[in-house]
Amino acid sequence: MNGADTAWIIVATALVLFMTLPGLALFYGGLVRARNVLSVFMHCFSIACLMSILWLIAGYSIAFGDGGSGLWGGLGKAFLNGVDADSLSGTLPEVLFFAFQMTFAIITPALIVGAYVERVGFGFVLTFSGLWMLLCYAPVVHWIWGGGMLTDGGILGEVGVRDFAGGIVVHETAGLAALIIAFVLGPRRNRTTPPHNPGYVMIGAAMLWVGWFGFNGGSQLAADGGAAMAMTVTHISAATASLTWALYERIKYGKASMVGLVTGTIAGLASITPASGYVDPVQALIIGAVAGVLCQEAVNVIRNTLKIDDTLDVFAVHGVGGIFGTLMIAVFGLGAWTAQLGGLIIVGAFTAAVTFVLIKVVALVTPLRVDAETETNGLDLSVYGERAYDMSS
Repeated sequence: MNGADTAWIIVATALVLFMTLPGLALFYGGLVRARNVLSVFMHCFSIACLMSILWLIAGYSIAFGDGGSGLWGGLGKAFLNGVDADSLSGTLPEVLFFAFQMTFAIITPALIVGAYVERVGFGFVLTFSGLWMLLCYAPVVHWIWGGGMLTDGGILGEVGVRDFAGGIVVHETAGLAALIIAFVLGPRRNRTTPPHNPGYVMIGAAMLWVGWFGFNGGSQLAADGGAAMAMTVTHISAATASLTWALYERIKYGKASMVGLVTGTIAGLASITPASGYVDPVQALIIGAVAGVLCQEAVNVIRNTLKIDDTLDVFAVHGVGGIFGTLMIAVFGLGAWTAQLGGLIIVGAFTAAVTFVLIKVVALVTPLRVDAETETNGLDLSVYGERAYDMSS
């Protein structure tokens, strides 16, 4: 065990959890109508609780167990069987590696929340999220990070997929799942209401930015120069994408909004995530500069061309950003085109199929969407019996 590595990953674990609670909750909560803000908080918090338990029961074993195959890790480490305080994973206590990866398993299904806010049933949220994490996310983790079929020497050749912190594993899977759910769910009855609290949005985005240092820097799994470089390029990409989003918004609409500025931040963070362990600061500058424009155009395509109500633009920002960053690894010659494209296609097809089937199956058990009256009145009071603001807002 390395004490410095262990200390850093303990901090990184807290930072990644901080991204969901409270960062993502505030970011998403500020973007919805005032009468739905508590429902967003409820979704994020409940998902964090449920994923933690499911990761212990089976998720970690499916992703990182060594008793399965290239497809999954088996159930040999279910309930952390055979893991104690003295067990090691590399230079880290394995229980710490478990906890660090658990925070990724929390935020990935939580990202999907942004696609269905203001109209989804709570039972569906928990049931779908739990099954999706176990049946979609955990196997993909095994394929790319757990020694599975997409790693070096796997089905894509000697050079496997390069995905340092989750461009495919986290952002592509969550983005595609969000797009499919939004399509099946259908649009909100009122799509014109602006964000009720841009201040929440800014605070949440700022928390996500800070937490992302643990997300990307922690993925080095060591306290060394690689972690420092990952943190540096993460910051450069986020800062650049924030400004290019705002500038492009100003050129198109005559004004640069604060919500747009911080959405650009998230686009830059999502785009640098898969490449953060491979690129240098100048390459990160390029990734961020393109991401601020690319993801903003993706928002327009999803909303206005495809007419899909992905409410908080999960696919356009996270999905497109993660896919773009994954491809940029090959563009800069830091990975193989065959592996990067092949990984995106294989994981994308698998995610789409599993997500669609789960939506249909879970909808047989619990309602997918709330009724019209509940949606109009807001989920906070109708579903949860609470409200944060006056209902007239």
